[in-house]
Amino acid sequence: MIDWQSLDPLQQASILQRPIMKDDEQLQGVVGKIIRAVQESGDDALKVLTGRFDGIELEDLEVSQSEIEAAISNLDSKVKEAIDNAHEMIERFHRAQVQPDIQVETLRGIECTLRIRPLQSVGLYVPGGETPLISTALMLGVPAQLAGCKQIALVSPPNRNSQIAPEIIYAASKCGIDTLFKVGGAQAIAALAFGTETLPKVDKLFGPGNRYVTEAKRQVSQIQGLVGIDMPAGPSELLIIGDQSANPRFVAADLLSQAEHGPDSQVILVSDSTELISRVKAELKIQMKELGRWKIAREALTHARYICVRDIEQAIEVSNSYAPEHLILNVENAEMYLESIIHAGSIFVGPWAPESAGDYASGTNHVLPTYGYARFTDSLSLKDFQKFSTVQKLTKAGLEGIAETIVTIAQKEYLDAHAKAVSMRLEGDLI
Repeated sequence: MIDWQSLDPLQQASILQRPIMKDDEQLQGVVGKIIRAVQESGDDALKVLTGRFDGIELEDLEVSQSEIEAAISNLDSKVKEAIDNAHEMIERFHRAQVQPDIQVETLRGIECTLRIRPLQSVGLYVPGGETPLISTALMLGVPAQLAGCKQIALVSPPNRNSQIAPEIIYAASKCGIDTLFKVGGAQAIAALAFGTETLPKVDKLFGPGNRYVTEAKRQVSQIQGLVGIDMPAGPSELLIIGDQSANPRFVAADLLSQAEHGPDSQVILVSDSTELISRVKAELKIQMKELGRWKIAREALTHARYICVRDIEQAIEVSNSYAPEHLILNVENAEMYLESIIHAGSIFVGPWAPESAGDYASGTNHVLPTYGYARFTDSLSLKDFQKFSTVQKLTKAGLEGIAETIVTIAQKEYLDAHAKAVSMRLEGDLI
């Protein structure tokens, strides 16, 4: 347990340091070779690399229509219903984000428009193999569909049967996606960035993945004009603010739900109750024994922090300094503290709002900024699948209304051509 008030500012900053993401030159080199291989050899490289890394020999990279139909027809009805329900909630929240172009007459004769159009081609990476992330297919597919992207290509690593998980196929179908490919890893990212004989080149890449996928996204995004990516990615994280009213069993369960993501995940409990912290730490030991991924959770908890503060206001100060991916406010009258939260990817309010709700079915998106990027990056939303451009339409009277302003400022900036582009149109009246 850490007594926050006993620390000086440097010590406090040190406590809130995240697990270090290694700048691994070997990783960069391996991923670079994979990218070049795909760029040079296309589909052949994808098949070779899938055999090497996944141990699977593929004849066809694209999922056929018959495979899609078979996967959907054989899927358990209870699973379908769960996916249907999650899709409905996610679709409802994201549909509310749809907005028309914004038009403003800034002056008589001058009309300015914020023009909103969908990205033309997007690539969705959905982790698969033996642990298919069904929810990610929905979190990426729903906004891509609602935005109106003309081409949506989904890639996911094949399982032992050389197929994409049927749950992912069904989730994709709910989003109107029928262009799916059985390829994962850094090679899938390279394929979508450059295009191959089978996989299309896309304008922007979305989705989480392992360190190879993350590094591949970083590398292709740095090639000028090649492809965009959704956001920088780091280890997953959760910060909980709890007071004496919080149920320690709930708090421990929430911490473990995030810790089981991976050994480099970080969870933090900040409380003004030493009793809550002690009871949560005891509860963690009990609940961890029941987890299938307990070894991963146990390793992640080596990065955990249990911080005791003066009051909830100070707890919020700690949270804002950390800028967590997920923040749970498990305190009395939690809503009254919302306005004080400045930096957080997604906020969960009250004892009945577990982080799992946002991961699957509350409706919000679970693709969130990590590693402190919540200070300046948004959670994934409809606008990430859109482009915003401005349009201005002027009449002669409109130009006359701002001509003197333009010419004066342009001349002060010593940009004579800018000034003349206006004055010439008005027959030299301003010269």
